[in-house]
Amino acid sequence: MDFLNAKSAPSREDRLHASIAFGGTCAQVRTCGRAMANGCTNLSARAFTMAQGCQFTLSLGILNSIRNAVVIMHGPLGCGICVTGNLGLNKTFKRLRDPNAEGLQWLTSNLDEADVIGGGEKKLREAVIYADREFRPESIIVAISCVPALIGDDVDSILDDLQKETAAVLVPIHCEGFKTKLMATAYDAVYHGILKKYIRYPDRKLPVWEDDSYRVREKYRISRNVNILNVGSMSRADEVEFRRILEGLGLNVTFIPCYAEPEDFQYALETSLNVSLCGTHDDYFVEHLKTKYNIPFVVDTIPIGRKNTDKWLRRVAAHFGLEREAENLIQAENKALEEALEPFRKNLAGKRVYLAGGEVRILATAEICQDLGMEVVGFKAHHYDRFVEPIFEALESIDDVQFSVATNQPFEMTNIVKRLKPDILITHVGGNNIAARHGLPLLPLFGPIYNYCGYSGVFEVSRRLNAKIRNYQFNKRISLNSPLPFKQDWYEKDPFSYIKSVPIIDESAAVQQN
Repeated sequence: MDFLNAKSAPSREDRLHASIAFGGTCAQVRTCGRAMANGCTNLSARAFTMAQGCQFTLSLGILNSIRNAVVIMHGPLGCGICVTGNLGLNKTFKRLRDPNAEGLQWLTSNLDEADVIGGGEKKLREAVIYADREFRPESIIVAISCVPALIGDDVDSILDDLQKETAAVLVPIHCEGFKTKLMATAYDAVYHGILKKYIRYPDRKLPVWEDDSYRVREKYRISRNVNILNVGSMSRADEVEFRRILEGLGLNVTFIPCYAEPEDFQYALETSLNVSLCGTHDDYFVEHLKTKYNIPFVVDTIPIGRKNTDKWLRRVAAHFGLEREAENLIQAENKALEEALEPFRKNLAGKRVYLAGGEVRILATAEICQDLGMEVVGFKAHHYDRFVEPIFEALESIDDVQFSVATNQPFEMTNIVKRLKPDILITHVGGNNIAARHGLPLLPLFGPIYNYCGYSGVFEVSRRLNAKIRNYQFNKRISLNSPLPFKQDWYEKDPFSYIKSVPIIDESAAVQQN
């Protein structure tokens, strides 16, 4: 896989044949995903769609976290203005990694109607020069929205020309929202820019007393290095947990891309292993580093839940020949968790739970729910691709559990929740404004201030689930005073009635074809 000669990354519809529309069961979606080389769910679409995601705003979630960088949103003022709601939080999260870090520094080229006719290149040039002279950042990142792409602004050529006049490294990110219906393409768009502009071996100045012993020590140090590819939904507490686990095996840990500095990506090449926490997030990046720099990677699991964390730790340890140490650590951690989870099982056993959000994360979180004796009654994934398949292995008796694929589409989820009647919802943060109106206890699927990952994450999720079940008066009040906005006749329809082009699945034929 090598797309770096192209100006931008391909869409995930083309590269991974991912799906954004499906309604059925877990068994059906798995069979359908394997039935054809291109994935038969890739053909699915909707006759009606509501509140779909945008890769431009999702790209900003990563870009805004990079330290010592200025982000220029090239487009109208409204594109990406949602980041203003995260200004304080972003500064706080950066300082958890570096006490001297600046807050979020962003500009917009503020294109208007006249620029749509005459072009926005002049405004972009002015914004880049201003950012370089005013903030003196290590890097200036230009996130390209739909308008400049549609009117034909040659952003790459402009930045190549301006690079001679600026001290900062200029990075174009082609994340135009209209290019894909699958907003996770944003991860590829961001990594495409990072790979082209940031990734190179560091220019180290070796000490004058360098000798063979120094080279040996450096080689040993690099052989123990691990890059953990974090995600924007991961908290500092999650990072602390990963560091605790892997340093317990004698490994050195570096976190990229979120909250890293541009320079960190150079030193990221001095590693023995790249460890992805989510294949949906990182496969584009780790595949390129494997191809170009021969750095191996782990990409097929996410350490949320005990089984998934055990599997993740064994995969990492096996690369370094530390299997025995890993088994001792796994045994000790699971023993401690067994005792800690017992009080929560008494309250949560038998409770019905519905999970909605990123496909890898909802399946991994469901493993915690099953560990507590809860009944998983349904999933709603943002999309479906091959990175979901390994996560199913940690779950039990879910073939007949409902599985839908929808990026947002709250009208479908509302219908499904009315039918399944769960006792608690675990949902993506962006959908909680509608989900809360069901009057049910609600746990966000992730939160940048909470611990969800690793062994300590199992305990924290269990503790918070228990608290939500015991008291959810706030959501009850919301449901009484802010009813759901859908008519009664919608609840009488099949929730998947607007999905079209879904093929009938012949499981026996799929097995023979495989």
